[in-house]
Amino acid sequence: MTLLRDYSAAVTQPTLPGGDDGRDDGGARYDEVVGPDGTLRPAWKGMAEVAVTLTPHDLMRVDEEIKRFLADDGVTYARPGEGLGPWRLDPVPLVLDAADWTPLEVGLAQRAELLNAVLSDVYGEQRLLASGLLPAPVVLGHGGFVRGLARASATDPRPLVLSATDLGRNAAGEWTVLADRAQAPSGLGYAMENRRVVSRVMPELYREAGTHRMEPYFSALRSALIQSAPGEPGDPRVVVLSPGTASETAYDQAFLATTLGFPLVQGSDLLMRDGSIYLKGPGRLERVHVILRRVDAAWSDPLELRGDSQLGVAGLAEAVRRGTVRVVNGLGSGVLENPGLLPYLPALCEELLGEPLRLPSVRTWWCGDPAGLDHVLDHLDALVVRTLDGKPEDLAALGRDEVRTRILGAPHRYVGQEAAALSQAPTLRFGSVRPQALTLRAFTLRYGSAYRPLVGGLANVYEGERTTTSKDVWVLKAEPDAPDQGLADVLPLTRVRSVSPFVPRVLEDMFWLGRYAERGEDMLRLVMAAHALADDFRARPHSAGGESLAVLMQAVTRLAGTRFEPDDLDQEFRSLLLDPHRSGSAAHAIAGLREAAMGVRDQLSPDTWRAFGVVERAHDVLVGSTHSHQVAESAGRMLTGILSLQGVTASMIRDAGWHTIGLGRALERAIQLCHLLRATATLRRGIDVDRDVLNAVLAASESAVTHRRRYRGYVRAASVLDLLLTDPDNPRSLAFCLGEAATHLAAMPGSTGSSRPERLLDDLTGQLRDASVAELVAIGGVGRPNLEAFLDGHLAQLARLSDAVADLHFASGPAPRTFDSTLFIGSEPSGVAP
Repeated sequence: MTLLRDYSAAVTQPTLPGGDDGRDDGGARYDEVVGPDGTLRPAWKGMAEVAVTLTPHDLMRVDEEIKRFLADDGVTYARPGEGLGPWRLDPVPLVLDAADWTPLEVGLAQRAELLNAVLSDVYGEQRLLASGLLPAPVVLGHGGFVRGLARASATDPRPLVLSATDLGRNAAGEWTVLADRAQAPSGLGYAMENRRVVSRVMPELYREAGTHRMEPYFSALRSALIQSAPGEPGDPRVVVLSPGTASETAYDQAFLATTLGFPLVQGSDLLMRDGSIYLKGPGRLERVHVILRRVDAAWSDPLELRGDSQLGVAGLAEAVRRGTVRVVNGLGSGVLENPGLLPYLPALCEELLGEPLRLPSVRTWWCGDPAGLDHVLDHLDALVVRTLDGKPEDLAALGRDEVRTRILGAPHRYVGQEAAALSQAPTLRFGSVRPQALTLRAFTLRYGSAYRPLVGGLANVYEGERTTTSKDVWVLKAEPDAPDQGLADVLPLTRVRSVSPFVPRVLEDMFWLGRYAERGEDMLRLVMAAHALADDFRARPHSAGGESLAVLMQAVTRLAGTRFEPDDLDQEFRSLLLDPHRSGSAAHAIAGLREAAMGVRDQLSPDTWRAFGVVERAHDVLVGSTHSHQVAESAGRMLTGILSLQGVTASMIRDAGWHTIGLGRALERAIQLCHLLRATATLRRGIDVDRDVLNAVLAASESAVTHRRRYRGYVRAASVLDLLLTDPDNPRSLAFCLGEAATHLAAMPGSTGSSRPERLLDDLTGQLRDASVAELVAIGGVGRPNLEAFLDGHLAQLARLSDAVADLHFASGPAPRTFDSTLFIGSEPSGVAP
C-alpha cells in the first residue's frame, strides 16, 4: 500500500479518533485530504497520479532532505520555553483548491477592512466607544491600547497595512477565526521558506499541483511599504525594526528585510531628532520615513511606554504623532489582538461596512457584559478562559474556584471561549503518517486601495496546545494561466538608486565576522597540524616528534588555554572543536561567527548558511564518533565550511561592509600569525625539533607548498620568517596582512588619511619595513630575543589598532539607559510566533 491509500483507509475507520492533539471537539474532524467516503478531496485529485505513488519510505527520505535544506538555509525559531532551534516543516502540504479558497479570500479581505476601520475609530473620533457599540472597557482595559496616540485629530485612513489571521476549520469544513495578529504579524518569511524547500524536495508533486507562486506578493508588500511613506518623499527610506538576534522569529525578520531590500535595524540604530526619525550612518544621519515594526509596541519607545526597554527608539511615539514617520503597523494596532473584540465584530461590521461579517470568530463571551459573565461562570469547565491580553495557559494551572474568584474580581479583564474546532491532515510523526490537528495563518496586505490576502499561508500542526511543526500551504489555480497571487502587475516602485548607509552596529558585526572567520580557520589549521604529529608521536614524548608536538600544544595553550592533561590529547582536540564556551577554541570562534552573521543576515547571501551547514554536519559526526581519526576528518570539513565563506564574501559588492569584513580578517590573521610565531619560533630546541616545528607552522599557515617550491624543501628559521613576515606577495604574511588592512581601512567611512587607526597602522608597516630577518633570527642564549621583542611589540600595537578602529568606526554614542520602570505601565512582550 502507498502512503495516501494507507492514510485514507485509516481515517475512514469509524473507531479512529480525530487527530492526536488531545482535544475533544465532540465529533469527527474535517480531514483536509480524504472525504467522508474515503476518496481524495478535489484539491488532491489533480495530483493523485503523483501523490498516490508516494510511499512511507519516500516521505522519510523527503523529510531528511527537508531538514538538510532548512539547516543549510539557517532557518531557526525559538519556541516558547525553548532556546533557538531548527524550524520544523512537515513534508505533506496543506492543499486547497480555488473553490475552497475564494470565499475565504473574500472573508479575509473584509475582515482586514473592518479591523482597519475599528483601529481608525478607536484612535480617532471614538464613535464606537461613545455609542456603546464597542464597550469602552474592552478597548481601554487592553494592554495594546496606546493612550498617547489616541486623539480626535487622528486622520490616518489606513493604519492597518499588514495583518495575519489564525483560522481553524470545523467538521463541516467551515473556517472560523481563532485570533487576529495586527501588532507585528510574523510568519511570511517562514511561509516563503516552506515553499522554497517543499518545491525543491518534491518537484514532481509541486509541478503537478499548479499552485500560486508567492514571489509577487513580496513585490506587492515592498511597493505597499514604499507607498506608505508620509508626505511626498522622493526616495522614501524604509527599515525593518527588529528586537535583535535573540528574538524567537529573528529569521523571519531577516528574511523579510533581505527579500524586500530594506535595512534590518535595531532600536539603537535609530534616533529621534527635531521630531523625525533618523538612521545613524557613519558621520551622517539618514531620514527614515517608514518602519516595518517587529518590536511590540510596549517596548518601542522608552520615553512614553516601557521605561526599561532597550529595544525601541526614544521619541518614536512623538514622531508618529507629528506624522513624520509611518510605523507599520501602528504602535496602537496591538489592541486588535484583543479577544474581547470578537463578540462585537458582527455588529461593528454592519455599522462600519454596511454588510454582514463573512468569517465568524470562535464563539467568545466577554465577562464585562452581565450575560456574558453568567454564561462563562456557568460553563467554566467547557470554556477556555483567558485575559484580554493574555494566553489561556496563564490560567490553566489554577483551580476552578480560583479562576471564578479572579473573574469576579475584575470581570472586564476576562473572556471565555469555546474550544477551537480544528481540521486534520496527514503529518509525518515518528516514522509514520498520522492525522494531526492544524490551523492556518493567512496574511492580508493593503495594496493600492484594497486589501489583498496572500494566496497561500502558513499552516501549523498542533499537539495539545503546542505547535509541533509547520506545513506549506498550496492554493491551486482555477486556470493554469491565471496570474500568480492575482497580481498581473505590481504598482510602480521607485527607480531612484538607493544606497543604504551602514549603521555602526552593522559595521561592528561585519568586522567581527571577518575576525571570527579567520580565528576559526587558523585554529582549525593548527589543530590539524598538531593532530598529525600526535598520531605519530603521542606515545614517544622524548623523541624529536614528541617534543615538536609539545611545542605546537604550547601554541594551542597560548591561543585557547588548556582543558585536559597532556596525555589526553584526543579530549583536548575535541574540546577545541566542540566546546563553544572555551575562549579561543575553534568552536568558540565558529559560535561567534554565526552570531555576527545573524546580526547582519540581511546583508549576506543565503550561501552563508550553507557554509554553516557543512560545519554543523562535521560537528555532529565528531560528536557521534569516538575514533581519533575523526578529529582530523571533522576539522578538515569544518575548515571547508569556513573557507567557503570567503567565496561568499568575494561576491559581495565592494561597499563599506565588504571592506570592514576584509579589515577584520586581515587584522585577525596578523594577530594569529604573531601568536603562532611567538609560541614556536622564538626558542631553539635542536635541529630536528626546530625543523618539525617550522614545518608544522608552515602547514598551519597554509604556506608549506610555497616554501617548498621556493626553498627546495630546506626549512630554516630565516626562510620561514622571510615568507611569513616580510613577503608582500604571500597572502599569509604579516606584510601582506598589513597592506590589506591599510587598503580596507582607507575605504572605511570616517577614514581621513590621518585618523588614529591609520596612523597606528602606518607605524606598524614602518616597523615591519625596517625589520631585518637576519637580525630577527639572531641567537641570544637559547632564544631569539629580537624576534620575541618584535612579535610582542606588534601584538600590543595590533591590539591598540583594533581598539582604535572600534572607537572611530563602531561607536554610536552612549549605550541605551533604562528609565525607572515603576513609572511606566506595560505588559511583557507578547509572542508573535507563527
